[in-house]
Amino acid sequence: MISDWELCFRLLLSCVMGGFIGYERQSRRKSAGLRTNMLVCLGSCLIMMLSQDMYQQVEGKTNADPARLAAQVVSGIGFLGAGAIMKEGLTVTGLTTAACLWVVAGVGLAIGGGFYVGAIFTGLLVFIALGRLSRLDDLVDQEKRLYLIIHTIDRPGQLMQINNYVDKMQLKVKSIKVKADEDEMENEETRQLYVELDVFNYKSLKGAEIIEALRSIPGVTSVNIT
Repeated sequence: MISDWELCFRLLLSCVMGGFIGYERQSRRKSAGLRTNMLVCLGSCLIMMLSQDMYQQVEGKTNADPARLAAQVVSGIGFLGAGAIMKEGLTVTGLTTAACLWVVAGVGLAIGGGFYVGAIFTGLLVFIALGRLSRLDDLVDQEKRLYLIIHTIDRPGQLMQINNYVDKMQLKVKSIKVKADEDEMENEETRQLYVELDVFNYKSLKGAEIIEALRSIPGVTSVNIT
């Protein structure tokens, strides 16, 4: 049986590790911050210990699976992670936050099971991955980064056609946002869109070449590079 001191230590450690990872998310103003990650880790730890305790009470009396209750955390945390994923136009955000919550739940389960070294080392790796790897974009030569603003007619298949041209020029899209032209909202036949693309120009194509290629797409009225 787990002693009361051991139980409290595991719960406290889960709060520390969850808060450690959550602090990084909070500092970046993500949807799941300090408190969310701390609570996920704490709850996972408690459920893991509860699962172990229930098994010890019926050990030898039944074929109970000690991992069954804790296993529900792995699948159940997906609902919380799905709430962190947001879609704005064609841009999907929150995937890293959702994955972070899933890993934090795993850290809590590990602490609840007494797997301290694995839990602490995993927490450190997650903190490093979230904090350091996100800065790799800053190492990319900023001269190869372009912001394209495309003004185009809103019609079926138009965005896909723009995407195909971007792929042909081997421009790597980092993010894309689509906004409706408020001045053309009333008339559906001539409704216009602003497509904002954040791309990396690894082939060092000239701006004039990119503009000319995109302007050749039927329905595109203007292309600006900033």
